[in-house]
Amino acid sequence: MMKNKKSLGQHWLKEREVLLDIARYATTDQNVVKNTTVLEIGSGLGTLTSAIFKFFDKVVAVEYDQALADKLPKQFPNKNLTVINADFLQFDLDTLPKDYFVIANLPYYITSPIVQKLLTAENPPRKIVLLVQKEVAKRITMSGGKSSILGLSANLYAKTALGRVVPKELFVPPPKVDSQVVIFDVYAKSHLGRLSEADFFKIVKLGFAAPRKKLVNNLASGGRFSRAELSNILQQLSIHPDARPENLSVAEWKNLSNRLLTTPNHAGFVPEH
Repeated sequence: MMKNKKSLGQHWLKEREVLLDIARYATTDQNVVKNTTVLEIGSGLGTLTSAIFKFFDKVVAVEYDQALADKLPKQFPNKNLTVINADFLQFDLDTLPKDYFVIANLPYYITSPIVQKLLTAENPPRKIVLLVQKEVAKRITMSGGKSSILGLSANLYAKTALGRVVPKELFVPPPKVDSQVVIFDVYAKSHLGRLSEADFFKIVKLGFAAPRKKLVNNLASGGRFSRAELSNILQQLSIHPDARPENLSVAEWKNLSNRLLTTPNHAGFVPEH
């Protein structure tokens, strides 16, 4: 086995049944499986690649580690496999066919930027299946009723769901925490309506400026509304005036953003922060 590189967050998962389960989460639509291109991010030793080929015929693997990228094609000599040695964050998703799928075991430290890149791409995937840190999986799906910027972003672009938990003991070397599968069914179009993504996320980021503070205080720091005005707006939207940013759902953030942007005398409210 090749030695892992700690700087790249490499932890090898070799349990065959677990790997097959991860790939199987992407096979719910049997009509498109065989002809669908699967993008694998960080193919590593090729163990997940092998599981993907049990269900799909075409795989594009983007692997940053050159030694691993060079070795992978030799493991699948008769398969429709394209290996690209590159930093995924610099990879052009427009080179992939429309409605591709993504299946990946992601390094923990780079999960958020990868999710953001996939969901906001001009050519987004149709379905995404990721194995990530368990706590991050819960943040993405907003399990437990707590939202985050990552969770809001994910659920704005896709229907998210949790898959199986993968205990840390199944990895070599074992990480410090357990992992969990997250499944994204990506929406065909934005759910923001007339609200622009840029304006929505500027307001969300202001609202989360100090996550443990009350939402009213964070929004008031934008300087366009007083705390009294904001409390009144929250009450009109059936949001508790003492709510913290993590308490709001995607729908509540959309309603709040629309109200802040269209309230008379404050039209065009877009924080500079």
